[in-house]
Amino acid sequence: MFVVGEGILIFLAVALASFFLLGGDIGIASMLEMIWLKVLLVSVVTQLSLYFNDLYEFKTTDSAVDLASRLIQSIGITSIALAIIYFLWPGMIIGRWIFFASLIFLLLFLVSWRLLYSLVITRKLFAENSIILGSGELAREIVHSLDGRNDLSYNISSLIAHDTNQDTKDQFGGTAVHYGFGNICNVAEAENAKTLIVALDEKRGILPYEELLKCKLRGINIIDGESFYERITGKLLVEKIIPSWLIFSDGFVKSKTSSVTKRLVGLVLSTSLLVLLSPLILLVALAIKLDSRGPVLFAQERVGQYGKIYTLYKFRSMRADAEKESGPVWASENDPRITRVGKVIRKLRIDELPQLWNVFKGDMSFVGPRPERPVFVEKLKKTIPYYNERFSVKPGVTGWAQIKYPYGASEKDALEKLKYDLYYIKNMSLVMDLIVIFHTAKTVLLGRGSR
Repeated sequence: MFVVGEGILIFLAVALASFFLLGGDIGIASMLEMIWLKVLLVSVVTQLSLYFNDLYEFKTTDSAVDLASRLIQSIGITSIALAIIYFLWPGMIIGRWIFFASLIFLLLFLVSWRLLYSLVITRKLFAENSIILGSGELAREIVHSLDGRNDLSYNISSLIAHDTNQDTKDQFGGTAVHYGFGNICNVAEAENAKTLIVALDEKRGILPYEELLKCKLRGINIIDGESFYERITGKLLVEKIIPSWLIFSDGFVKSKTSSVTKRLVGLVLSTSLLVLLSPLILLVALAIKLDSRGPVLFAQERVGQYGKIYTLYKFRSMRADAEKESGPVWASENDPRITRVGKVIRKLRIDELPQLWNVFKGDMSFVGPRPERPVFVEKLKKTIPYYNERFSVKPGVTGWAQIKYPYGASEKDALEKLKYDLYYIKNMSLVMDLIVIFHTAKTVLLGRGSR
């Protein structure tokens, strides 16, 4: 709602400026009929500039000064981008001075809209009271995930623990704690709680079926803790979910139509990009050859869909003998094995371009879990629950885990990334793929997260 609302305000700002400068005689409706496409172009470019300046990230703008700075940068980028578009496509010029007149309305609307949004989330004006049933690790993970996330519309009014425990209050930052499962509905109604989150680490023998049914019949929403955690974090808590939850939960739908569509899109895009980027590919290949000894391409076995082994291709960014002494190891930050050209192409993610050939062949998709080496897979399957499930889909050039979690080079990082990978597999769709690709484009253009 925030993003769409801001888009409408930007459109209105440009439309009003156009009306004052152009539409005085013909009326705003007739004027918009003639120039709506040009106004839409300005609106889209402006919102893209806001996005690339992290103004749609909830935790980025910590102060009014930072917000003002980012808004000014975004308007500057918008001006440059529109100047380039107008040079290439003169017919889209909206009118002399209209963009500059729009800035007055833009700043007024954007600042007012963001102040209103900030007021709404900081005071949690639309948050609904919720109660957590449980006081174990799952409950702590939920409370920790909600902490500081004012953009989430839940307010945990209290917890209900099964047994009396003096340490419980300290573990949950002073949140009110009730003990015993015999009076759940009355507590929920007294606190005007609309949602009851069942976050029990162990349900067998203690799940209060009768009380939960009574709450349900009184109109209180009941949701299991694992699903709630998935909703607010964008990942699955694999340490706590059981096979039956995976079996009976929504998601993991893979229709023939979506699979064929994803393959056709991958085939068309990979072919087009290989042709369009061929000059860049040749230039990078020459730079690698001149910079260090060894092959231009780096070929390595990876585990694909259903555990099938395939050969992944990348531009070589390390010395040819990088693993001669160490054996198979993950790359580390400021890895000394990386060459001079390697640092540049890793920073810009250009080393990933040869994977377009893997997408063309059908070994990979554009979006999916990142492929791992067989030696690491065998190790991780033994220690991380549900690790084998990530191979139910094709690996991707980019993925949900890559945009949500920084580069990982340890077993702990692999566990965290699996949580995001399983969330993607459970909820995968064309819209989600577009979100991942869009966010990846921003990451690449801003040079973030490479190693």
